[in-house]
Amino acid sequence: MRAGAVQLNSTEDSDRNLETADRLVRAAVAAGAELVALPEKWSVLGTPEQIAAGAQPLDGRAIGWARGIARELGIDLVAGSIAERVEGHEKTFNTSVHIRPDGEPAGVYRKIHMFDVEVDGVRYRESEREEPGEEIVVSELAGGVRLGMSVCYDLRFPELYRALAGAGAEILAVPANFLERTGRDHWEVLLRARAIENGAYVIAPAQIGSSSGVAAHGRSMVIDPWGTILAQAADEVAIIHAELDLERVASIRSQIPVLANRRPAAIRV
Repeated sequence: MRAGAVQLNSTEDSDRNLETADRLVRAAVAAGAELVALPEKWSVLGTPEQIAAGAQPLDGRAIGWARGIARELGIDLVAGSIAERVEGHEKTFNTSVHIRPDGEPAGVYRKIHMFDVEVDGVRYRESEREEPGEEIVVSELAGGVRLGMSVCYDLRFPELYRALAGAGAEILAVPANFLERTGRDHWEVLLRARAIENGAYVIAPAQIGSSSGVAAHGRSMVIDPWGTILAQAADEVAIIHAELDLERVASIRSQIPVLANRRPAAIRV
């Protein structure tokens, strides 16, 4: 399976973002990609107010486009994440949608972990404007390969990825808008760790630029189950590609069977 990860510099201009995403997804498929992934907040990125103003329901324009292009090109598309507006909820969700080649949603994941941190004296309180999801999601790609879904800050919670792998995920998707300040030290380390400890491929499309008011790290990656970086983006809008050999997942998991050797009953706080 050939996978493509799209690195974007999204802004508050949804029309511009959609046009760029459309162009790059088509280019990824022209280069042979069967699975394409977009980054976090690909449809609108800016200040909290701009993101809220650009929030859409899942039957809105952004996911409508994603369904249409997946069906047209016959691909699996991980539509990064969007700010999702849900009727009856004051706050939005940070929602990733996996679309099948027939244009139908295979998985809808609402980001579980809110980015409520303080870095170098700067406070980030994602929970002030976004609501966390409550369920892990493992969807199925064409051909039966299982995909574990996550978003950005989830990367710092290894128990989520162990649960996804335990539920059969062979590929882990991590669409992100990772801070440059933390990303330069943590992004690659954490992505490779999640791949290694679960014997899974990791696809991590990311944002670049400073549309949200802080610099994004970029450096989109595709990593194999041994922790080897197969592809990495430079600091530019780009597509990266890698071949995923799914037999390698089974091979590495048989060599180092951490999923089978776990003893959760013996590990208590």
